[in-house]
Amino acid sequence: MSTDPPRWTTPGDVRTAALRSWNSGELLREATLPTGVHPRRRALKHPTATQLRTNYALAAAWAASWEPAPRACSLEHVSVGANTIGANTLPAAAVFASAGDEILFLGLGREAASFAELFRRLAGVDARLSAWAMLRPLELLKYGQDALTAARVAVWFAENPAPGIYLRQLSLPGVHTKFVESHRRLIDGMLAVLCPERPLGGRNYARRHGFRTGPDRVRVRYLDPAAAPMVGMDDLEMTAAAFAAHPMDIDRIITTENLVNFLALPPAPRTLAVFGGGYGFEGIRNAAWLAGVDVAYWGDIDTHGFHILDQLRSHHPHVRSILMDAETLLAHRDFWGREDAPSHATLTRLDDFENTLYQALKAGTHQRHLRLEQELLRWDWVLARLP
Repeated sequence: MSTDPPRWTTPGDVRTAALRSWNSGELLREATLPTGVHPRRRALKHPTATQLRTNYALAAAWAASWEPAPRACSLEHVSVGANTIGANTLPAAAVFASAGDEILFLGLGREAASFAELFRRLAGVDARLSAWAMLRPLELLKYGQDALTAARVAVWFAENPAPGIYLRQLSLPGVHTKFVESHRRLIDGMLAVLCPERPLGGRNYARRHGFRTGPDRVRVRYLDPAAAPMVGMDDLEMTAAAFAAHPMDIDRIITTENLVNFLALPPAPRTLAVFGGGYGFEGIRNAAWLAGVDVAYWGDIDTHGFHILDQLRSHHPHVRSILMDAETLLAHRDFWGREDAPSHATLTRLDDFENTLYQALKAGTHQRHLRLEQELLRWDWVLARLP
């Protein structure tokens, strides 16, 4: 028979539930544009008649913890035990008349007032951004004045879809291009509301917003010094056009997203290392001569790593993956991290083993939002498995 004390709802439990509503953004949304959620009744688990009889002192202490009612809420009561030990009036629900009351109960009135002012000012930049604020109220509160600046940038991007200038030439009063570079996700979130029809994907931020950019470049390392064009010239950078136009006398390529891994790859006969940098395979996609070369791709073990592999195969179907398997993932549990924004794309160019792992990552089979960055692999493991 269990000797654990009864578990009745405490004011702290109600606070936890209210905090979930705050953290989801619901309370700020309801305080701004009510949808009828309030008045909200949060039911309390209270002592039963049997528990009153066997744990009266404990039950009385619990009831006293609810008196007086917490700030900004009222209590509903119920009569318990009338037919056994005599009627006892106990709290049965905490009721919040409005979202504002639930916010005051949490002690977050100042934050809610700041949000209301930011919401008003954001709508003044562009009324359509009110919809973005309702989608991401805590983001507006978090970024504050920076969100208003980002809104001005997003509106300019919406009105100038193909500016044809370099991003550094953007002239908005009080906006430095470094601000744009450090708030790209915030700006794009607003732009998605302003221009829902505009595609926002792609690696090169400036290019996908219509700005001029320099030519794509490719960095390569000859892992076989004898294959280099000149003695000592084993680490080179060139335009993508030059890479595509001049086939190299090698048998194998290893392309990797991480610079340190690119630099640390060991010597190998007639092998070229290529630095990709995330979705940056644009530099090699037009190199038709790769069709006659063994090409290996080494990326992070996360959904985006497999997405990059899938896209790379759209240009070079024979590309194979290395060190992107379940064995490698499970051997490095101590280094598992979190992928903040997983891809949910349907990928059609993965082999059966790759697709099984990709589906497991999407489903959170091993861990939700799991990511294993390639630079965290133990180097002895890497060296033993490099092709």
